[in-house]
Amino acid sequence: MGSEATVEDLDPPIALSTKPTELISYALMNAYERDYSHLTVISEDTRALLGYLNISRLKEMLKNGTVRETDHVEKAMQKFQRSGKVYKVITMDTPLEELETFFTEGVRGSGPQDFAVVTDGNRRFVLGVATKGDLEEFVRRRPA
Repeated sequence: MGSEATVEDLDPPIALSTKPTELISYALMNAYERDYSHLTVISEDTRALLGYLNISRLKEMLKNGTVRETDHVEKAMQKFQRSGKVYKVITMDTPLEELETFFTEGVRGSGPQDFAVVTDGNRRFVLGVATKGDLEEFVRRRPA
C-alpha cells in the first residue's frame, strides 16, 4: 500500500446507527437492507457511541435463543468500555497502514479487530464503519 492512501480512499459506507431501545427485528431489517455487517449503537439523548451490533453474532444469538427479535438492541449489543480501555481513534485521515495494523493487532496487543468505527478527530461524530473486508477489497482492486 502506498503511504498516501488513507481511510477516506476506502470510501467507507456511512455508519448505520441504531438505539438501545429499538427492537432487534428493526435493527436486523436495516442491516439486511443495506448489507451491513455491523451497526453502531448510539445514545438516544446525546448520540454518543455506546457500542455496536455484530450482525453475524446477532444471528447466532437469535438461533440459539439468547435473544429474540422482540427484544431491545441493548440486550444483544456489545458495549464499549468507557474506563480503563484504550481506543484507537480512526479518522478519514488515518493512513491505511495504521488501519491494517489495527485490524491485525488491535490496540496494545488486544488482538485482531473485524471493523473500525470511523469518527472525526474529536470522536464526537461517527462518520462511517470500515471493515477488514473493505481494506482487503481496496488492496485487491488497486493497481500495483
